[in-house]
Amino acid sequence: MSVAPSALVLPAGFRVSVAPMMDWTDRHCRSFHRLLSRRTWLYTEMVTAQAIAHGDLDHLLGRGEEGDRVVLQLGGNDPQLLARAAREGQAYGYDEINLNCGCPSDRVREGAFGACLMAEPERVADCVAAMQAVVQVPVTVKHRIGIDRREDYEFVHHFVDVVAAAGCRRFVVHARNAWLDGLDPKQNREIPPLRYEVVHRLAQDFPHCAFELNGGLQDLAHGLAAVCPTEASGPDSETASEGPAVVDAMAGAEADSPATRLVGAMYGRRAYHDPWLLAGVDDWLARHAAEAPVTDAAQPLTRAAVVAALVGYLERGAAHGVEVRHLARHVLGLYLGHPAARLWRRMLSESRALSRNDPGLLREACTAVEAEAARVAQGRGV
Repeated sequence: MSVAPSALVLPAGFRVSVAPMMDWTDRHCRSFHRLLSRRTWLYTEMVTAQAIAHGDLDHLLGRGEEGDRVVLQLGGNDPQLLARAAREGQAYGYDEINLNCGCPSDRVREGAFGACLMAEPERVADCVAAMQAVVQVPVTVKHRIGIDRREDYEFVHHFVDVVAAAGCRRFVVHARNAWLDGLDPKQNREIPPLRYEVVHRLAQDFPHCAFELNGGLQDLAHGLAAVCPTEASGPDSETASEGPAVVDAMAGAEADSPATRLVGAMYGRRAYHDPWLLAGVDDWLARHAAEAPVTDAAQPLTRAAVVAALVGYLERGAAHGVEVRHLARHVLGLYLGHPAARLWRRMLSESRALSRNDPGLLREACTAVEAEAARVAQGRGV
């Protein structure tokens, strides 16, 4: 089906975000991702309220050069501890506080938070209310569409209903169940089926709340197809079929109704392993969500320009203990799909080179990769 470009306009303020990922989305990763996109919302790793109460705040909450549009994700189930943690997060300049109600790992479950909190919506509501009482920034919740094999819509509807009544107005929904027994975290990202239609139904039933879609999104085209299941087509839809099937959850909607009621698309490991995906976000939002275009870039963004900025980041951070190895692991996918991607990964993974702690290593690797790519292109007659 072909539609006019105007039909593809997403709601004002539509977000693209990178999901919180333990051991991955630290301050160095976020600073790298910000170089790729000014408009993408970035999340911290989950930080527990207990850790903030007893740990080194600069280590746990310290910022890199990621700027604004950054969300602190908290883990915990004690309203007072979470309120204290939220207050500290606001003091460190985070733009939003998010409560994790979606992680299914054994360690998190043993702490009685994460996905298992979906069985206690009243407790989640108390936690949200306690945090909202002490901060001015929004408090949001990230959750699944169910736990274990329970797939009835009433379960997640009740959860959202109770938490929304406490004042939460934004929900980030991973469109899979979390199986708390029998699956490890990796399997929980793959085996429970994706059901995007549940997230669309929540957005219909709670029009006073904002819902973002998370789970299985492969690229920007697939993201558009998932949030606008009846509208996505045209130049952005060519690769949408690469991702999981998108169910038409908006069938039967009025012809003049919005293309989608969802207000965001969250990317997880796909964005981490193929970060160049983020380089297209700002333009994508300008075209589809009426986001103001980024106008201060004199030249189109290139990987070489990103590397040069990363070298500067490392040089500035050296006085504060930032080492090349802290950043190198996050940028291994920068040249994914490039003719010399393997060379890039090898040069940034070599332990002897990393032990030199020389930011110039990134520049050397970039020069080698670009030269190898040119050689390959010449050999192909390109």
